[in-house]
Amino acid sequence: MNKFIVLLRGINVSGKNKILMSDLRDLLKDLGFKNVKTYIQSGNIILNSEKTKSEVCKIIQEGIFKKFDLHIHAIARTLAELKTTINNYPFSSTNDKIVAFTFLNKCITLKTINISNIGQDKYQINKDIVYLYCPSGFGKTKLTNNIMEKKLDVIATTRNLKTTLKLTELAE
Repeated sequence: MNKFIVLLRGINVSGKNKILMSDLRDLLKDLGFKNVKTYIQSGNIILNSEKTKSEVCKIIQEGIFKKFDLHIHAIARTLAELKTTINNYPFSSTNDKIVAFTFLNKCITLKTINISNIGQDKYQINKDIVYLYCPSGFGKTKLTNNIMEKKLDVIATTRNLKTTLKLTELAE
């Protein structure tokens, strides 16, 4: 049985795409996933499955569409992948208010993209992750999911350090 951390893109944000976590957990159990846990309201899931990461994402996306009539993207990582992501953070900050990870639905080869006016914010692309350092704060940064999706032709969802560490802890 494989353990996955699944990140949903864009649920319960600014009153849009509302899904109660209890309803989501019930759906995931009905879809055959085991040991389902959610963390906060932003679509963070830990579950077990015999399926592959891509199969898990497809099943979840289709299930959410059928039950809630929402087109929501899912990105899955294993616990080992999540730990590697955290351990490979390239910037020298542990302030969970300015450190984040943008998870991508596929690996890319680009190392940089043209984003104007990012001030002191920094990013580093590494295959299927974009490491973010945003001293301006996430409310002001230009390094958003929408920009990453447009520039990299991917689906992207971002989690801050605190959430990413908590997901790792819950998955262990």
